[in-house]
Amino acid sequence: MTEYVSLFETGLGMGAVVASEQGIRRVYLPHDNTLGTFARDGLDRMPASELTDMVAGMLMQYFKGERQQFDTTPVDISLAGQFRLHVLRLIRSIPYGVVRSYGEVARLAGSPGAARAVGAAMASNPVPIVIPCHRVVAANGRLTGYSAPGGLELKKYLLQMEGVEFKGELICQEK
Repeated sequence: MTEYVSLFETGLGMGAVVASEQGIRRVYLPHDNTLGTFARDGLDRMPASELTDMVAGMLMQYFKGERQQFDTTPVDISLAGQFRLHVLRLIRSIPYGVVRSYGEVARLAGSPGAARAVGAAMASNPVPIVIPCHRVVAANGRLTGYSAPGGLELKKYLLQMEGVEFKGELICQEK
């Protein structure tokens, strides 16, 4: 399978978008040690495509604080199991600047007791931002579980950039 890559630069460091012919397969979020990772994984030697260039440009704008619409961007997550696919599709529909709890996503998925399974599905999200798993938080508004480089600090940064307000470490969101 042919893969394409475009790198993008932000104030947080370099990131990368990887795609197949079917869509975006992976987003590497920016962080300080990215160039070494890209060289190790051979990403710096792969060709770009129109799709990877477009999404890399959108991500650069997103990280400048400009609202972007990723909901129609084609993604290739076909290797995911059915529950995981369903959860990732639900998360993809969470609007910019809005958060949902793991429990809310589990209820929407038709499995009200599966908040932990939702978390596991999100932890394996290969296309963060495009599928905005950073918009899912604990029921009490606390930030939990963000496995991307930068962890919870990056999750809070992304949510604040989208206009989500915090009181200390908790999200202030009206229901």
